[in-house]
Amino acid sequence: MTWSWNKLSPAKWEDAWSERIAGNPNASITIIKGGKTIRITVYCDREEDALTLKQYFGGTVREIKTRDWVAAQNREERAPLRIRNSLVITEQSSAEKLAALQQQFPGRRILSVPAEMAFGTGDHATTSTCLRFIADFAQSRKETAWTMTDIGCGTAVLAIAALKLGAEHATAFDFDPMAVEVARHNMERNAVTAEQLDLFVGDVFEWTPAARQKGNLVVANLFSTILQKAFPHIIAAMKKDAVLVISGILASQWEETKAAAEHHGLSFDRVIKRGKWVTAKGSL
Repeated sequence: MTWSWNKLSPAKWEDAWSERIAGNPNASITIIKGGKTIRITVYCDREEDALTLKQYFGGTVREIKTRDWVAAQNREERAPLRIRNSLVITEQSSAEKLAALQQQFPGRRILSVPAEMAFGTGDHATTSTCLRFIADFAQSRKETAWTMTDIGCGTAVLAIAALKLGAEHATAFDFDPMAVEVARHNMERNAVTAEQLDLFVGDVFEWTPAARQKGNLVVANLFSTILQKAFPHIIAAMKKDAVLVISGILASQWEETKAAAEHHGLSFDRVIKRGKWVTAKGSL
């Protein structure tokens, strides 16, 4: 790695960036003296990747003159993320290492999600809790057909996981074109076809789901302020008797988010808090 992309951002967006890059060893966040600003840094092998980040997010690109930070390349491999007894998420991408993992975990599906540019690997509390809810739903629907809709999909790890766990079709979209580009790479890595996963750039506030895009399971991993306004659009994506999982909610904003959801007829039977984040499962 010889290039870095750097961007300054107001400190209020630290949680958003932390969620985005969780699990990426080549990305970091530094709080600037005074506490009002943060610096996001992503180290890249190629100048092209750093320039792509600049194109999407602004910021600056520079060549690294020293390799003091190169210890990150020599770090220990991250342990695979195990979800219930059905799924393993790994940053590995080589066929040999994936085969070894399959041998180590013979009864589980293996998903390859390497850290890529300004994106992590699914380790964040919001994503991993959503994955557990998806695994539980898949187990409950083991003998029946079901579909999944992923609103604010990021790198589409949730939609891909749902397909690997038995969904016959999934729909996934994100407002960020770069996230969708990375999601397409993850589809290829995990042998997911366009027929299985309808993936596109979209805005939840402008999207009207077609019949095929509605889900028996709908997951919306969005920030609280967006969720509170988006519930009518999210509900439109739910099939009859669908299960809804919402995440990306700061614990301090859970009560107001819950109230907004209940105003539209939603209720929640499981609420999980991990660190500062809340994930909840409910239905109409």
